[in-house]
Amino acid sequence: MTARTTTTLGKAVAGLPGQVHAGQARTAAAGIDGTMVMPSAVRPISQRFVRELAHITSGKTLRAEKLYKVFGRRSDEAVRRLEAGEDQATVCEELKVTPAVTDVSFEVNAGEIFVVMGLSGSGKSTLIRMLNGLLQPTSGKVFLEDRELTALGDKQLRGLRRQRVSMVFQQFALFPHRSVLDNAAYALEVRKIAKEERFEKARRALEMVGLSGWEKSLPVQLSGGMRQRVGLARALAAETDILLMDEAFSALDPLIRREMQDQLIDLQRSLEKTIVFITHDLNEAMKLGDRIAILQAGRAVQIGTAEEILNAPANDYVAQFMADVDRSRVLTADMIKEKPRATVDARSDPGETLQTMRDHRLTVAFVTDAQQRLAGAVLDDEVAAAATRGDETIESLVRADIRQTKADAFIAELLVPAAQSLLPIAVVDDDERLVGVVRRTRLLAALGGRNSDSHYDAEEANRV
Repeated sequence: MTARTTTTLGKAVAGLPGQVHAGQARTAAAGIDGTMVMPSAVRPISQRFVRELAHITSGKTLRAEKLYKVFGRRSDEAVRRLEAGEDQATVCEELKVTPAVTDVSFEVNAGEIFVVMGLSGSGKSTLIRMLNGLLQPTSGKVFLEDRELTALGDKQLRGLRRQRVSMVFQQFALFPHRSVLDNAAYALEVRKIAKEERFEKARRALEMVGLSGWEKSLPVQLSGGMRQRVGLARALAAETDILLMDEAFSALDPLIRREMQDQLIDLQRSLEKTIVFITHDLNEAMKLGDRIAILQAGRAVQIGTAEEILNAPANDYVAQFMADVDRSRVLTADMIKEKPRATVDARSDPGETLQTMRDHRLTVAFVTDAQQRLAGAVLDDEVAAAATRGDETIESLVRADIRQTKADAFIAELLVPAAQSLLPIAVVDDDERLVGVVRRTRLLAALGGRNSDSHYDAEEANRV
C-alpha cells in the first residue's frame, strides 16, 4: 500500500483486526415471515482468501485533469469564462448555469485510499461519476493509467466498468428478489462468466467480508451493515483494479459505520486496491484516507494527508472543518514521534554511559541492543551511583517496564500511558526496534493543534 502502512494504513483497526465486531453480530434483521433473524453466523474475514485475491491489484493510477461539469445550456461558454478567471457567481447569474465541479485535478496512486470530502452540494458525487464515465465532463480529461476514459465510446466505457472499475453505492443497490450469493456474483454474471466460476468468486468475496453462511439469504433478512457488506463483496468479486465508493457508509448507524470503516481498512491492508471514497464526514475522511481532497463549491481547495490538512489548512473554510475533528483519533504516534537523542547498550560501562548522557544532556536514556531492539531505560542518577560503586555494566539498572507503542497507534491510546509515567513513550516497530519517542508535551501540543511550549518542551527533551 502507500505510506498508510505507518500513517493508513497506518491507521489501526479499532478492535481485533480481521474480525466482524460483536455489535454487528448482535444486529437483528426482519425475515420474510416477519420473524427476527439473528446474524449469528457472521464470521471473521478469511485472510487466506484475501491473499488469493490480492494478485488482482496492479500498478494502475487514476488521474483527473482540469475537470469541469457545468449544468445548463451555455455550459461550454461558462467553462471558457471560468477558465479565464471570471467570478463564478457572475458567470452563473448571467448564463443561468450551475457549476457542479470546477477545475479539479488530482492523481490517485495505486493501492491508495483517496478520499473526496465536502458538504452536500460540493460536487462530490458528480465528480466520482465522471471518473467512471457515468457523467461526461463539460471539459477536462480522466485517465486510467495512460488511457483516456473521457475519449471512450459508450460500449468501451461499459466494458471498462465491468473489467476495471467497480462502484459501491450508499443505498446498497441490491436486488431484493435475489439471494446474497446472486447479488455478490451479479457483476460477473453481466460479464457472462460461467455460473460455477462466478459463484466461487462470489463465495470467496463474501467470506472476505465476513458473510460466509449467508449465501442463500435475501437482502431483507440482513441488517444494514450486512447489506453494505454484500455490496462490497460484489465489488471485490468483480476483481477490478479500482473501487469507487460513493457515501458507501453514510446510511449506516454510527456503530455499524465504524465497523465497516475498520473492515475496509483491514481488507485494504491485504488487497491494496485503488479506492476513491466519497464522504461528507471529516472524521471518516481522516480515518480512511491516505490523502484527502476537500471540495468547496465544486473546487478542490486542498489535497493532502490528514496530518498536512490538520496542521496547515489551506483557507478558513478548511480550518473551520478542522475545528471539529477529533485529533486524537486521526493523528498517530508515527506523526508526532521524535528521534531519541541517544541510546545506550546494557553492557556499557556506567562511566561511559553517564558521559554519553551528559554529552546529550539526558536524564533518561533508552537501552537498546545492537539491532536497536528496545530493552528498557536507565536514569542518570542511578547510572552515576553505579559508576561510583565501580559496577562493570548498567544491566542491573535497566527498567524494562517502560511504556511503549506501535507507530500506527492513535494518540488517543497514548493519553493514559503518558499520564501514568514521567518517562516518554517508546515507539517500536514489529521487531521491537526503537524507532522514536513521544514526549508528553508533544502529545498535548498535537491534541491542541499547535507546537509544544518551548520552555517545557526543552525541559522534557532533556529526558530522552
